[in-house]
Order: sequence, then C-alpha cells, then structure tokens
Amino acid sequence: MGRTREAGCVAAGMVIGAGACYCVYRLTWKKDEDEKIWGDDDDDDDDEEEEEEEEEEDYNENDEYNEDNDTSSDTTKMETEKGAKTNVGVEGRTKPQDDLKAKAQVSSGLKSSPSVKKEAHVEPQCGGGLEAKAKALFNTLKEQASAKGGRGNRAGAISGNRTLAPSLPCPGGRGGSCHPTRNGARTGSRGRGKPKGKNRNKSTKAQATSWPVRKAKFNFPYKIDDILSAPDLQKVLNILERTNDPFIQEVALVTLGNNAAYSFNQNAIRELGGVPIIAKLIKTKDPIIREKTYNALNNLSVNAENQGKIKTYISQVCDDTMICRLDSAVQMAGLRLLTNMTVTNHYQHLLSYSFPDFFALLFLGNHFTKIQIMKLIINFTENPAMTRELVSCKVPSELISLFNREWDREILLNILTLFENINDNIKSEGLASSRKEFSRNSLFFLFKESGVCVKKIKALANHSDLVVKVKVLKVLTKL
Repeated sequence: MGRTREAGCVAAGMVIGAGACYCVYRLTWKKDEDEKIWGDDDDDDDDEEEEEEEEEEDYNENDEYNEDNDTSSDTTKMETEKGAKTNVGVEGRTKPQDDLKAKAQVSSGLKSSPSVKKEAHVEPQCGGGLEAKAKALFNTLKEQASAKGGRGNRAGAISGNRTLAPSLPCPGGRGGSCHPTRNGARTGSRGRGKPKGKNRNKSTKAQATSWPVRKAKFNFPYKIDDILSAPDLQKVLNILERTNDPFIQEVALVTLGNNAAYSFNQNAIRELGGVPIIAKLIKTKDPIIREKTYNALNNLSVNAENQGKIKTYISQVCDDTMICRLDSAVQMAGLRLLTNMTVTNHYQHLLSYSFPDFFALLFLGNHFTKIQIMKLIINFTENPAMTRELVSCKVPSELISLFNREWDREILLNILTLFENINDNIKSEGLASSRKEFSRNSLFFLFKESGVCVKKIKALANHSDLVVKVKVLKVLTKL
C-alpha cells in the first residue's frame, strides 16, 4: 500500500503541474485570441464534449484505483480552468518579463517529457495551435501518471484463466467480483455507465469452481450381461470372495447368475470352485444379497453335477424360505431353487420334514406363491417313494377351497394334477388298505376318505374353460 500511495501522490503532483502550466498560458499568451475564443462558446463546448468522450473511453479501460485519481485530476482541471477564465479578463496588467517567464516554463515542461518532444516543437499553423499543444501536454502527462500509478501491473496481476468462487472477493476490487477474460485483460466498466458491445451479454457473476465428480469406491470390471470366459469368471469369483461391500456382492452375483444360464459356464463355475463361494452368502442378513444368491444357484442347479454340490445347502435354503417374509422376492427365489433341486428323485428326501410347512404356505401365500408351491409339491408326487410321507403329513382343512371355480386356470390345473398324482400313487402303493395309519388331519383323509374333494372336482365339470374341463374329466375317470 505504501508504494501505491507514493505513486498516486506523484501522479497527482504531475497533473497539478500540468494544470498550472495551462493556467499560465491562458493568462499570458494570445490575449486577443483568448478573448476571441471565449466569445465563441459553441465551438469550445463541442471540443469539450469530444474531449470528455475520449476521456470516458480511456477511463473505461482503467481499474477502480485510477478512477479515483482521474476524478481528482478532472476536479483539479476544472478548478484551474475556472481560475484561468476569471483572470483572463484582466488586461494590461502583465509585463513583457512575465511573458518571457511563461515561455521559459512551457519550454521546460516540454523538454521534461521526451515522449512529446516532437509535438511540442511543431510550429502553430492556426490561431489555436498553442492551446492544442497545451491540451496534448496535459493528456500526455495524465497518461504517464496513470502508467506510473501501476495500471499495467494491476491489470496483469489478476490475468489468466483462473476461476474464483462466488463468495470470495476479487483482489483489489470494490464490488467483490472480477471477470477475467481469455487473453488475461480485465474488462472494466464505470459504475455509473453500462458496458458496451458484447460485454453487455456476459454474466456479471463469477464462474463457479468446477469440483471433480466423485467416483464410486470400486469400478466393477465387467458388465452384468457379458458372457465371460473362465479367466474372467475366476476374477469375479475372487472379487466376490474377498469383498464385504453389498453393492459389489450384488453385481458379482448377478454377473455369475447370468453366466450360469449357459451350460458351458455352469461347468466352468463349478470347476473354479464357485458353488461354495456363492452359497456362503446364504447366511447374510441382506435380503437382496440372498435373493441374488438363490438366483445364481438356481441357474447352476440345472446341471446335474452342480446339484451334487448344492445339495449341501438345500436344507439351509428350505429353512430360510419358510421363515422369511411371506410372498417376498427372497421366498420366491428360494422356492424356485427348491423346485429345481427336486426335479430328480435324488435329493427329495432331504426336504421331507418340511411337507407341513409347504402345505401351510400353499394356503397362506398369494397367487404366485401358491403356483410355485404346487409345482414343488407336484415334483414330490411324481416320485412314488415319497407318497407315504406326503399323504401322512398334516394339512389345513381350508386347502379344499383351492378346488373352487373362482381360481384361474393355472391354479386349478395344478391342484387337479396334484390330486391326480396322489390318487394314482395311493393305488399303486396299496395304501388304501392301510387307511388306519393316517389321521383325520392328514392329506390322505382330505383327498381320499372325506369325499369332499371328489364333490368339488365334479362341480368343475361345467367349468367355462375347456382345458380345465378336459382335466376334470380325466381325473374323474381314474376314481
């Protein structure tokens, strides 16, 4: 700040000195021409207006610091001109010695300014030539004072392509904002004027700082729908085995499940040891992870060799399916996996203890749960070795309501198939003669002894759906 004040003082002194020279000139030189000039007010007004327009354009390129100095210099000039006009009216009081002194002062001022030496020594070609030279000297001295005051340095100090935050004030600015341009020059405007040209369309706000977008903690290396080779599958399994991030676990399980839909990848995942890595996530508490785990194991279970690996976890899947939220996505995924695992007769005995739970879920579940449970039970009914355990389990008596015509075709066809298979197995296994072994709450009593199911089935013979009607007639012929 010390240097800035010093430069301002020097600039103000030079401007005052130039004004004094101009005042001496008006008092001493060309009295007759001055009177003539003062008589012609219109010409002077035009010149002053042009001079003010030039000064305004020059002022628009300066910063706020020079604005204060220029204002003070303009005030000084007006005061000196006023004093000069007042004293010019006094005639006959100057002496030839005063003229010589004024000449010497003007010539010394011209010599002290090298940049205007050539203009200062040009002979006047008209009556107002000396006045024009004095004005040129005044403007030149003012420009030099502005340059010494640090206009160029301060303009370059904030140049460049940086961006300031809106809440931070611009260095040296009064309004708390700055507008850096591409070429490093600062775009200035007067506080009482409007910007000209294209500057009027520019935003007056500072550009916001561009923060880098925060990326995810981990970028999964593959798309979930990509068909991967064995080395890539090994990488996904390694990621799944080592991570505890639920998001990464979900993406990895979906990727493995989609690849397990292809037979060649079913073998590859098993050979890479992927079944235990996937099955360990059955124990997780996150329902989404459990659902994706069941889906992946479900696709893998289509392969007979994979079923030999998955059978270790089938009881755990069954227990989790029975206790999880009713009709949830986890329950549906678990039921689909159990249905695939019971397509063959090899692992059905592992689920025989859950028969009462299956029938209870058949009564309580929604439409989709009912259909999936009936598909699972039908798998058991197609194995005659499972008939005794199946018909001896306790079932709710409300199960008979599934034979009503209000149900849609799919549920009616499945319940009729279930009844048909059980009835055939009872005959083939000779269980009709050992009816005393079964309680009144058993499936055997409900389907065979009560006779209620037969009445319900006969009532469906007039069903509007032809497929259902054909199925009913087929079942009735076997009774």
